[in-house]
Amino acid sequence: MQSNDVTFLGTIGGTFISILPALSSQDIYRTVSLAAIGAAVSFLVSLVLKIIIERSRKK
Repeated sequence: MQSNDVTFLGTIGGTFISILPALSSQDIYRTVSLAAIGAAVSFLVSLVLKIIIERSRKK
């Protein structure tokens, strides 16, 4: 590892550790649930669009 890599990783690690105590468990649960809902909606929209495109190509 180069000196810049170590400095970068140290900065990222220090930032993460300093932010961690400020997060409440409610914030974490909210973030995880919103991420799961967003991923599910994105998947379903992609699936519906794929079906629509396939049907329009058959015509």
